[in-house]
Amino acid sequence: MPTTVKFYFDVACPFAWKTSQWIREVESHRDIDVEWIPMSLSVLNEDQDIPEEYAEKQKANWGPARVFTKVKNELPEKVGELYEVMGTIVHHENEAGKDGFGAYDDVIARALEKAGIDASFAEVANTEELDADLRAYHQQGQDAVGDTSGTPIVQIEDNAFFGPVITRFPDGEEAAQLFDAYAALAAYPYFFEMKRNRTEAPQLDNGN
Repeated sequence: MPTTVKFYFDVACPFAWKTSQWIREVESHRDIDVEWIPMSLSVLNEDQDIPEEYAEKQKANWGPARVFTKVKNELPEKVGELYEVMGTIVHHENEAGKDGFGAYDDVIARALEKAGIDASFAEVANTEELDADLRAYHQQGQDAVGDTSGTPIVQIEDNAFFGPVITRFPDGEEAAQLFDAYAALAAYPYFFEMKRNRTEAPQLDNGN
């Protein structure tokens, strides 16, 4: 039977994007079944004392997260595809780091078209219509790791961690070996944390 993997993401996060590329590579080398689940950096950071510049980015991030929530509710099989399409636009076509409500409207429209999803799904981007559902998906990820956490959250079977945070794209057997190591640690319910300081940003050149 395939190993169940739940991947919690916010499309705005470059670290989640890098980790998602790794998981997609793993799909070609290991028998895994990935469920893509939206979470929200905007929800995570609301009511927090954050710099105004960062707060403006969180306003922008509401739109895509709301659209992913609608897709998750109505077309769950399309979430992964839409994430791949929109993530490519955001992180490889100079569309990241936008400010203010509605800033990603054009990106959303382009991504929906490329993914073959009706343009009407964009209508929720600037409303609070599905915020309760988005918060529920977000909380599902928080509950999985047992504390307040950013993205990515990767859950393997019953155990989840924030991360892995990777900055480069491992391919082929290297990607599979990294997954094997991650899964091995996740299998121990008493293993909680291992961390070192990050010394480089995600490498996003050449579409990777």
